[in-house]
Order: sequence, then C-alpha cells, then structure tokens
Amino acid sequence: MQRNDPNSHQAAHVAFTEEMRESYTILVPNMLPVQLGLICRLMKNYGYNMVLLDTEGPAIVEQGLKNVHNDTCYPALLVIGQLMDAIESGKYDVHKLALIMPQTGGGCRASNYIHLLRKALQKNGYEYIPVISLNFTGLEDNPGFKLTKTMLIQVAYAMLIGDLIMMVANQCRPYECVPGSTDKAIEICMDAVSQRFTGDRSIHYGEVKRLYQFVLDVFAKIRLDRSQKKKLVGVVGEIYVKFSPLGNNNLEKFLLSEGCEPVLPGLMDFCLYTIYNSVIDRDLYGRSPKKAMAYKLVYQYVLGKQADIIKMMKKHGAFRPPQAFDAVRKKAQDIIGPGVKMGEGWLLPAEMIELITEGVRNIVCTQPFGCLPNHIAGKGMIRKIRETYPEANIVAVDYDPGASKINQENRIKLMLSSAE
Repeated sequence: MQRNDPNSHQAAHVAFTEEMRESYTILVPNMLPVQLGLICRLMKNYGYNMVLLDTEGPAIVEQGLKNVHNDTCYPALLVIGQLMDAIESGKYDVHKLALIMPQTGGGCRASNYIHLLRKALQKNGYEYIPVISLNFTGLEDNPGFKLTKTMLIQVAYAMLIGDLIMMVANQCRPYECVPGSTDKAIEICMDAVSQRFTGDRSIHYGEVKRLYQFVLDVFAKIRLDRSQKKKLVGVVGEIYVKFSPLGNNNLEKFLLSEGCEPVLPGLMDFCLYTIYNSVIDRDLYGRSPKKAMAYKLVYQYVLGKQADIIKMMKKHGAFRPPQAFDAVRKKAQDIIGPGVKMGEGWLLPAEMIELITEGVRNIVCTQPFGCLPNHIAGKGMIRKIRETYPEANIVAVDYDPGASKINQENRIKLMLSSAE
C-alpha cells in the first residue's frame, strides 16, 4: 500500500466502506461508560463490532503527548492517546481496525480532533486505518457507516435509559451492602435494553417507559445501608473530563473512598442545552426562523421525555429525581446570559445552580487544560454564584498532563473538610 508523505500537512482520509463493516473492529474512546457502553451494544445488533475502550494509565498520556502538540486541549490529548495506545497494544489486527470520533461542527476545538487523529496515524505509519466521523451536519461521509432513522431513535432512547441508569447507580453505590451489586444491576439493565432493541425493529415509546420502570425496580432491589450519612458532592465541568474516568483520574471512585455520594447531571442536559442554543440563534444572530421553529419542537419533545423520567422517579419513590431542565435554564439567567454558549457555556453555571438548589452544595468543577470557555463559564462564574448562593462550597480542579493527581485530590479533600 502506498503511503502518504509524512511531511504532508494534510492527513489522509480513508473512507470506511460497506465491505469493512462485516469484518472490522471499531474502537470507541471512552467518555460515558454506561451510555456509550449501551450504545455500543445496540450497534452490534446492526453488524458494527464496536469496542468501548476502558484502558487507563500513564502510557495513554505519553501516547497523547507524543502524537499531539502539548498546547492542544487535554481531552484531545487523552482521546487520541487512548486510541493510539489501543492500536499499538497488539490486541487488534491493525488491518481490520477502524476508529470513530465525534465532530460537532461548532466553535469548540473538538471538531478538529479527527484531523489531529489522522495526522497521528499518518505519523506512525497507520494512515490506512479509517477514521469515522460521527456528525449530524454533513461534515464527512462514510459509505459503510450509516445511521438510519430506526437506529437514531434507538440510540436516543438508549441515551435516556443510560442517563437513568447512571443517576440511580450513583445513588446506590455508596450505600450497597454487597460490594459490586450496583455494577451487577447495571449489567442486568444494559442486557435487557440491548435484547429488546434489536436491529431494524421500531421501538414504541411505551416500551421505553416500561424499561424505565424496569431499571428503577432492579436498582430498588439492591440491599442498601443508609444509616451512615454521606456527603453529597456534585460533579460538573467540560463534558469529557466530567464523565470520563480517564479524564478526571477516577474522580467518582475517589469521592466514594472519601465517604461521599457523587451526583452527576446527565448527558441529556447537555443535549437539551445544545438544542436550545439552536432555538435562540434566531434571536441572537437572525438565523432561519424555520430552523428555529424545528429546533423548538425538538426541544419541547425531549423536555417531555425528561419529564416522564422525573414523574416516574417521583412515583416510584426510591430515588432522587433531577430537576426539569427548563426550570434550571431559567434559574441560570440571573447568573449568566444565554449568549454564552461556546463549549459548555451557560450550562456549566446552570448545573451548579441545579445542584445547589437540590441540596447538593459541595461541587467539584472539573476543568481541562486548553478549554478557555470552560474556565470562563466555570471557574469564572464561581464568585457570582457564591454571591447568590452563599452556602455553595465549590472547588475548581484543573486536569492536564502535568497536573499531579495528589494535588488534585488534596484540593478536593480541602473542600470536603468544610462540606456539610
């Protein structure tokens, strides 16, 4: 196979073809262990052998530093480092391997990760490995990776169910009498969903609501000891570092070891934030009124699905439901304007306000190196939030290749020392 000039500035774009679909393994960088794990299982029903990477350790950071400029944001360094580490691990046939990378098409540098990954592949002689762009804006096309309407509906429902699993699991794990019982319940729920969401099968929403109930019932059967009060600690921040154990140095495990209950707002909040931003583009920038109306309808539809989960959790009574996103959005308007929407933007202070008003006053704001919007809308808004909510106990923690895990944990311990 002819190789590209390693000194070329333009990395090769190798398409993922229909023939590759049958025999290739697609590696997925890990950000959301539950939600992405569930989606990978669903995609296997459609013939895609997707593997969610769960590797950790300093070798991944070293791979990232070797293949990405150190001025690049930390999530890009970790994602590319994790993929390159997997390629060179010897576990996979590199000639039957593909990678997948999301592209938002927005102002965040995340849209350029895919080009940085291709340059890393070219630099190391793997330019023949296809990289699939997961995007919904037509940025790139891959003939062998097509998301049909049925697949998209199943993936959307899987995200809703995955969010519910994550929420109730976090409310059980700190109190479980038998270690590992929460993880077992997660597996039971994920198996149930993947068995029902078979390929090309239309899923009715009534069935999804029954799965909501199934998840609540499965976790309600876990034997818990709530006699000892735990400190509730919220986790917010840049989406990758907030959710990824690799990105935040296993922050949730650390909080559990310190006698805390981690509380994470779900992925659905970020999706609603993104949709709502497209709604208000009409007022802010004079964008198409038809598009704004379409996004508004989608926004109302997804809000309705979130409301169903909240209603079912309240009726079930065993678990603490989240606040409705639209109410949280309105509360944040006194702190930050809706036009601040680069990266996590106004969602970051909105989630902090959501946690505080739910009684979760102790918050870790995770901040990756190189994400300027996150530092402005996250760390930069803490003083304003404390002026309005003086009971808030917030610590901003930076994550980057040179940051010491011990220093990060000591900063969190200092916050916990004054926690309620």
